[in-house]
Amino acid sequence: MSEIEKKDLDWANLSFAYMPTDYSYVCNYKDGQWEEGGLTRDHSITLSECAGIFHYCQEVFEGLKAYTTKDGRIVCFRPDMNAKRMHDSAERLCMPAFPEDKFVEAVKQVVAANAAWVPPYGSGATLYVRPFMIASGEVIGVKPATEYQFRILVTPVGPYFKGGDTSVAITVSDYDRAAPHGTGNIKAGLNYAMSLYPHEKAHAEGYAENLYLDPASRTYVEETGGANILLVDREGNLVVPQSHSDSILPSITRRSLVALGRDVMGLNVIERPVKFSELQAGDFVECGMCGTAAVISPVARVHSHEGDIEFPASQDGCGPVLKKLRAELAGIQACDIEGPEGWVCVVC
Repeated sequence: MSEIEKKDLDWANLSFAYMPTDYSYVCNYKDGQWEEGGLTRDHSITLSECAGIFHYCQEVFEGLKAYTTKDGRIVCFRPDMNAKRMHDSAERLCMPAFPEDKFVEAVKQVVAANAAWVPPYGSGATLYVRPFMIASGEVIGVKPATEYQFRILVTPVGPYFKGGDTSVAITVSDYDRAAPHGTGNIKAGLNYAMSLYPHEKAHAEGYAENLYLDPASRTYVEETGGANILLVDREGNLVVPQSHSDSILPSITRRSLVALGRDVMGLNVIERPVKFSELQAGDFVECGMCGTAAVISPVARVHSHEGDIEFPASQDGCGPVLKKLRAELAGIQACDIEGPEGWVCVVC
């Protein structure tokens, strides 16, 4: 294949911020069906002041990445999983599900059209792909809209947490991210709006993120504002907190890491509700936040009103277990390591 000439950017020093690229993808839903959809150079959206998104928050979104491999190919990681999760999220908010096969093809189309914006292999940067859907139809009474718009924007980004493998401190939030049996298990903007105030408060106090406890009893570990939690106990087991109240987002990165740990690396993986008191008792030696944007970001310390909790093996970057997991996943995403069948989607 011919080599793609990349944009002249300082790839190694990109921040995690929006930068317009050449194309987006847009598809509209009207009269009970999705139109064909296609690429657009217009990165703006014009809506009625009565559009449902403004009044009743019908919006869902996804996040995935595109990578340049060592041999110059461009690939995405498990876009079919994002398609399925967006399908589930849309149904929960009474929105028409975007067809999953059409979703994957749209991702491939917009990434290929912006191939020059996919950061070079080894730069540490990636092309962030953000599919989203909004209620574009007018609605004044409390009910679902009848028209919707699905879009995909792409933008080159650096690491979500500056420093990559540098350990961070997080704090237990006094607020809840979601309600028991509410919408915490779907990827909708309304959940993230709920976390903005405590997120800014945590940053002002010097913490990278919030740790949310379960909203029902506030005794179990849930997740952070933008990532799931991974723990390693003193026996080297990978412990993955399960929701005590069905309010944790089903992270694709987390599910991939669990499969890698259990099926490829031979780790003993335990998925169960984890009490916060177990962290306080010092039962875990490693802690990390995992997600598309962060991959795995090591957590050295969790602050709470009762005192700080230290993770001895995560003080200077990921500990040995999470470091191996992170390297394995990153290697598969960049096609340096052969992963399970179907995990890597070749774009061009």
